[in-house]
Amino acid sequence: MEMIFVRHAEGEHTINLPDSLHIADPSLTKQGIEQANSLKIRIPLNQEELLIVSPIRRTLQTAMLWSKGTPCLKYVTPFVGPRLFPLKQNGKTLPCDRLMPISGLKNEFPDFVIDNNASSVSWENGINCLPENQFSILAKQFIGWCNKFNKERIFIVTHDGTITAYRQFLMGEQLTRDDFLGETGWIKITV
Repeated sequence: MEMIFVRHAEGEHTINLPDSLHIADPSLTKQGIEQANSLKIRIPLNQEELLIVSPIRRTLQTAMLWSKGTPCLKYVTPFVGPRLFPLKQNGKTLPCDRLMPISGLKNEFPDFVIDNNASSVSWENGINCLPENQFSILAKQFIGWCNKFNKERIFIVTHDGTITAYRQFLMGEQLTRDDFLGETGWIKITV
């Protein structure tokens, strides 16, 4: 199985750092919308594709614009929500990285299937500050869940820290923030 991790397009939370990190529930910027639309050309989707998306507005908007006009299956799960990388002792989730509540997801993004296998604790807390040993357990569960779809490739729209954490877990390499992908950058990992 190929897992193609795609970083979301530019969000409002990156415009005026570090102050903009305190914007709650930021959307894509105008440039971010253009970047998300460009994915249609760079990585065309078909109806057989599976998109797994973080429950954050900017990732959902990226996936929605990218898949517009393609009736592919779209799941949203907290297992690919924002993650601090590297994990900081006593790290806290910033307002820009708080997960959307399930009720909001259902109302605003009705084309996405909610991952009901994730616990209510996962939906409330996400993976942002999870200790490494707990993240490893969850990552194994997530890979197993992905395998159940029996797809040759799965696209995962998520965040720079999350992608780097999964890359490090799957590839067994030590990575740093220098390994972050740019907006709508992607990397393929064969599992």
